[in-house]
Amino acid sequence: MRELKNTIRQSLRQRKDSMKPEERREKSNRICRHLLELINDGETIMVYTSKEKEVNTAHLISTLLERGNPVVVPIIVKEDVSLRLSYLKDISALIPSTFNVPEPIGREIPARGDDVDTIILPMHGFDRKGRRIGYGAGYYDRFLAKNRKLRKIGIAFSCQEYENLPVDEHDIPMDYIITEEGIVYPNRG
Repeated sequence: MRELKNTIRQSLRQRKDSMKPEERREKSNRICRHLLELINDGETIMVYTSKEKEVNTAHLISTLLERGNPVVVPIIVKEDVSLRLSYLKDISALIPSTFNVPEPIGREIPARGDDVDTIILPMHGFDRKGRRIGYGAGYYDRFLAKNRKLRKIGIAFSCQEYENLPVDEHDIPMDYIITEEGIVYPNRG
């Protein structure tokens, strides 16, 4: 199963890498507009801080902060393959850290999984059954296993869709998946 997932990841990475930066930026903006329609006032949102070729979440984070939504971001803890959480009050607190992921190192405001209402997850790929494939280390899978009550929203570019992703018993399905085309899971029609 691991080998199959790695082959799928490689194929999906090539699709995403073939996008031009301006295309990625435009599609990221569309994804974030669709996503904001699902966010309630006052809801605490945990959102990943994007790297170069992922759906860019900088505008989303700024908009949530402007709207007054509490924002929580993950901090990667390599030693035990876990996520530590921090509230984010200002996007300028983010600096490239582990795996070049922007994190509020030195400006952390501790948060707990229980503080979060909705989590916005990165995805290497997805299918229309709500399944997600991540980057392979399992950081988010471990976090979700301990925090099952969260509403889970995966975001990705439509080119990252895979017809039928294989799943392990520890893989947790998303409640929603959003691409630049809108909400593609759950199917509302």
